Amino acid sequence: MNTFLVLAFLFFVGSTLGWIMELIFRNIVHKTNHIINPGFCTGPYLPIYGFGLCTLFLIAFLEDVALFENQGINRLFIFVLMAIAMTLIEYIAGLFLLKVFKVRLWDYSDIWGNVNGLICPLFSVIWAIIGGIYYFFIHHYVYDALYWFSNNLGFSFFIGLFFGFLIIDVVHSSGIIAKLKKYADENDVIVRYESIKDRISERHDRLHQKYHFFNPFKSELPFNELLKELSDKIDHINKGE
Repeated sequence: MNTFLVLAFLFFVGSTLGWIMELIFRNIVHKTNHIINPGFCTGPYLPIYGFGLCTLFLIAFLEDVALFENQGINRLFIFVLMAIAMTLIEYIAGLFLLKVFKVRLWDYSDIWGNVNGLICPLFSVIWAIIGGIYYFFIHHYVYDALYWFSNNLGFSFFIGLFFGFLIIDVVHSSGIIAKLKKYADENDVIVRYESIKDRISERHDRLHQKYHFFNPFKSELPFNELLKELSDKIDHINKGE
């Protein structure tokens, strides 16, 4: 099957499942008062998980290369490589948003051993566990899904539709990020994206206004005025790193 279609399919699956995982983790495990749409995009997907699943899929093929004569060592090496790759993806994505747009999508600053608040040993272990679960228990079943996909290429239309929405969404969300960057530059601050959305939700509750889960920045106030109102009351917009 066309490699591009395979990776596109895996990107779709990873992005969607990642969004579900984050929704559960951030809103149920953390027991937040408001259900917040996780991530950078508006829709129900997190591209970083899509890239992650594609990376795990490609790394797993090293098993056929036999880098080491001992199969156990070879599999251990692949497992460690997956853990490192997932941590690097998280760090590069977080660093890009932080340095270029002055926006934090997550913050591990309070966790031991963190690097710039973007990665930490705890979450590296979590990524290692996720990578291990994929490699040892899921990867071989992925072939079954890909076999189904190869015999139902009509589904590729749905994948194309997904990417169409994703591209539109990324353009729209980039516009919001650009506005946040402008505000951050003018006020010499770092914007904590998830906290902003959480505080906007609280504000809507307080004013008995409807909160838009997929469009949290929608407000009767102009964008900059909304941010200024929030910055006067909360500390999630902090002075530069």
